[in-house]
Amino acid sequence: MNSEANAIWTECLRVVEKHVNEQSFSTWFKPIIPARIDGSVLTIQVPSQFFYEWLEDNYVEVLKLAIKTILGANGKLEYAVVVDKGNSQNQPYMVSYPQGVNSPANAKKKENLASAHSPFDLSSLDEQTTLQSNLSANYTFTSFIEGDCNRLARSAGFAVANKPGITSFNPLMVYGGVGLGKTHLVQAIGNEIKNGPDDKFVLYVSSEKFVNQFMDGIKDGNIKSFTNFYMQVDVLIIDDIQFLAGKGRTQEMFFHIFNHLHQNKKQIIMTSDCAPKDLMGLEDRLLSRFKWGLTADLQMPDFETRIAIIKKKMQSEGINIPDNVIEYLAYTVDTNVRELEGVMISLIAHASLSRVEISLELAKTIMKNIVKDIETEVSIEFIQQSCADYYGIKVEDLKAKTRKKEIVIARQVAMYFSKEFTNHSLKSIGYHFGGRDHSTVIHAVQAINDLMETDPSFRNAIQEQKKQFKIRSY
Repeated sequence: MNSEANAIWTECLRVVEKHVNEQSFSTWFKPIIPARIDGSVLTIQVPSQFFYEWLEDNYVEVLKLAIKTILGANGKLEYAVVVDKGNSQNQPYMVSYPQGVNSPANAKKKENLASAHSPFDLSSLDEQTTLQSNLSANYTFTSFIEGDCNRLARSAGFAVANKPGITSFNPLMVYGGVGLGKTHLVQAIGNEIKNGPDDKFVLYVSSEKFVNQFMDGIKDGNIKSFTNFYMQVDVLIIDDIQFLAGKGRTQEMFFHIFNHLHQNKKQIIMTSDCAPKDLMGLEDRLLSRFKWGLTADLQMPDFETRIAIIKKKMQSEGINIPDNVIEYLAYTVDTNVRELEGVMISLIAHASLSRVEISLELAKTIMKNIVKDIETEVSIEFIQQSCADYYGIKVEDLKAKTRKKEIVIARQVAMYFSKEFTNHSLKSIGYHFGGRDHSTVIHAVQAINDLMETDPSFRNAIQEQKKQFKIRSY
C-alpha cells in the first residue's frame, strides 16, 4: 500500500466521518483501500461495481468535499474497481473510473450508443469491429452458484463452453421458472466461449428481439441480410424461445437458420420456461430439433444453495452480514434467485439510508414489506393443525395411540417440523404428542429424513408444507 496515499485517505476519512452515520461509514468507507496518489489525483480501490455505483449515487458530494478539503481545489478522485479477484498467485483485475464520469447512467448511455449499429449493414462478420454480443460481463460460471437444483445444467453448460458445437449437447436447451438463473447460465457459457482462444463470435438475443428484427427485415426488404447475418454466427444463444409460439413465418426462418448452424457444427443454446414437450404453439419439426441435443432443467434452489448464493453475493459486494441474517433470508425467500438478490439489495439500501446496522430485526422489518403472508411465531399447535389439515385427519389423531399408517406418517411429519421450526426440546415435543418420549421423536425425525432421501414425491410434499412454517420460524 502506498504510504502517502494511505495518509491522505486517512485524512479524507476524518472529513467523511463527520458527514455520514457510523453504520454507513463502516459499510461503505472502511472497505475502501487507498491505491496510489499521483500529483493531486487519489485512486481508491473498491471491491465491486455495485460498491462503486452506490458511492457515486449516494456519497459523491461527501467524497468531493473530502478530496477538496485535503488535496485542495485541484484535487481529484479515481476509482479502481475490482472486477476479478484473481487467485493467490495473481493480482486482482481492476478497471479505473474517474469520479462522476462513468456513472451508471452514462455507462448505460454509452452501451446504447454502441449497440445502435445495425449488424445487418455488414456483408461479413469479419467487418464487425463494433458488433455487440449482447452479453453481460457479470454473468460468469464463477458467479453462478452450483447446487443440486442446477448441477446437470451447469455441467452441460461448462462442457459446451469448452467445446462449442463439438459435444452432443447441441442444441442445449435450459428450462425452468422465472428467476432461477437461465439467463445467467447461458450468458456464462457465452462469455466463456467469447473469452476463449478460438475467436468465435457469440450472439445472445431474446426471442422477442429476434422476432422484431425479422419483422423489420420484412418491412425494409432486408430479409437476405438478416438471414446472412445469423447464419454466420458461431454461437447463437436465444432466450425465452417460447415467445416464438404462434409466429409461423418467424418459426420457419428460425428453422432454416437452426439447420444451417447445426449442420456447420455451430453451437445453439436456448432457454425456455418449460420443457420442449410442454411448449405450445411451436411447429413439430422445430420441437423435434430442440430434442436433438440435451435438455436440462433448473429447479428452485434448496436451503444450502440459497445460503451459498447470499454469501457469494455479499462477498462480491464487499459487505459482511451476520450469519443469523443470512439464514433468515435463505429460509424466508425460497421462490427464486432473482427475488433473493432483490431482498439482499433492499436490505443493504435500508441499512445505509436508515443509518442502522444490518441485523435480524432489520431483515424482519424489510421482509414484512415484501412478503404479504408473514405469520406470528410458529408453535407446535400450529404445526399440528397444519399437518392435520394437510393429511385430512384430526389433531387428536396425532396425539392418540393409533398405529394406522396414514396417521403415523402425519404424526412423524408433525414431529419433524416441530424439531426443525421450534425451540422445544425432544422431551417437550414428545409431551405435545400424547406424552411420547424423546426416543420416539428421534425415530420420527430419522424416518422422515430417510423417506425424503428415497422418495422424491414425498420430499416435494415436505418442501411444499415447509413454506407455511419458514417465515413463522423467525
